[in-house]
Amino acid sequence: MKIAMVSEHASPLAAIGGEDAGGQNVHVAELSAALVRRGHAVTVFTRRDSERLHWEQMLPTGVGLVNVDAGPPRAIVKDKLLPYIPEFADRLARFWSEQVPDVVHGHFWMSGVACVEAVGQLQDRGIAPPVVAETFHALGVVKRRHQGVEDTSPPERESLEPWVAKSVDRVIATCPDEAFELRGLGVNRRHISIAPCGVDTDVFTPDGPARTRGRRLRLATIGRLVPRKGIDTIIEALARLAQEGRTDIELLVVGGSLAKDRVASDPEVRRLRALAESLGVAGQVIFTGQVPREGMPELMRSLDVVVCCPWYEPFGIVPLEAMASGVPTVVAAVGGLAETTVDGVTGLHVPPKDSAALAAAIGRLADDPQLRSRLGEAGVQRARSRYTWDRIAADTERIYRAMRDHWEQPEPDVARSRQRLRRVEEGA
Repeated sequence: MKIAMVSEHASPLAAIGGEDAGGQNVHVAELSAALVRRGHAVTVFTRRDSERLHWEQMLPTGVGLVNVDAGPPRAIVKDKLLPYIPEFADRLARFWSEQVPDVVHGHFWMSGVACVEAVGQLQDRGIAPPVVAETFHALGVVKRRHQGVEDTSPPERESLEPWVAKSVDRVIATCPDEAFELRGLGVNRRHISIAPCGVDTDVFTPDGPARTRGRRLRLATIGRLVPRKGIDTIIEALARLAQEGRTDIELLVVGGSLAKDRVASDPEVRRLRALAESLGVAGQVIFTGQVPREGMPELMRSLDVVVCCPWYEPFGIVPLEAMASGVPTVVAAVGGLAETTVDGVTGLHVPPKDSAALAAAIGRLADDPQLRSRLGEAGVQRARSRYTWDRIAADTERIYRAMRDHWEQPEPDVARSRQRLRRVEEGA
């Protein structure tokens, strides 16, 4: 099959852990590469965000990459990208009219808007359209529920995201919790499938070189530095343990600014560092900045526990990477985290925003090396049996084939999308 992956803000080339760069980038890159290994021709379409990027290039994995000109060729925060989506959609339609894919797979809601619009343009030109799948990676309704007035999404998301969900041929959710939320948006259950994220179990392994470390129990939280990731809760849990005399624990905070010498200027780092100082644990919290992707396996092998306690999480790839590396996890029992980490088997569950419960879980693992070993071994087995990218690609391929074999006309009128897109464009 010829597969077009559309990821308007999350390029496979982006540095992971920076602003707007995280699990979606990894998901798109790894799923695309695994589908190529299965014999498919895959091209990723993303917005050109640098003048140095070529229009088309081939990645070492055999995945094609098209950097689409839509808006200025510079980095733009994803929540400011909507005015450029009409141009993005137009260019997709032009490209696909000459090379029609069999499947279009959008990633994130704005990519979904562009996909539906572009495919509508193909239909207008009398071109047999491809089937369209959509993976949201995060839903606006969940984000608003947890962030409230702090949600920086454009107001149009509230109406356009459910519209996309009901317009595409299939929504591919990453966990049952997301499928439940989609049903609440009015999406027909027959148009929802589930395919989780994956992990490269050839790269993330228990065996191999590890970062140098000291004698303290080493925890890490890894990802973008934004309040919803709940890093403050981890620091508060560390302070609780320190009050009990457990000062033999360190926390690596991995993410944020790419350059280590720029970490201190990150507003979230300043906030978290001030919190650690006020709680008397500043000497136990280490802000590493971003770790290059190729350095992550060595980092993982140096850890005793990975902690992931966000307010909400559509899926979460970091716990999978920890499991594949033989490292036990402590996770907030939310979204996809509650699915991947099996409580008491591969890690421990705690409620979100509960520093007391988190401190108890960390203390339990700190006091029981055998438990850490058992959880780590079970995590490796689970990652290798269920979450390899080749397994996820096979599941996704089956969904694509089912879409093509049992195609149904999407519910809404594509013309309504074009009218909305033009209004967005005129207001840019």
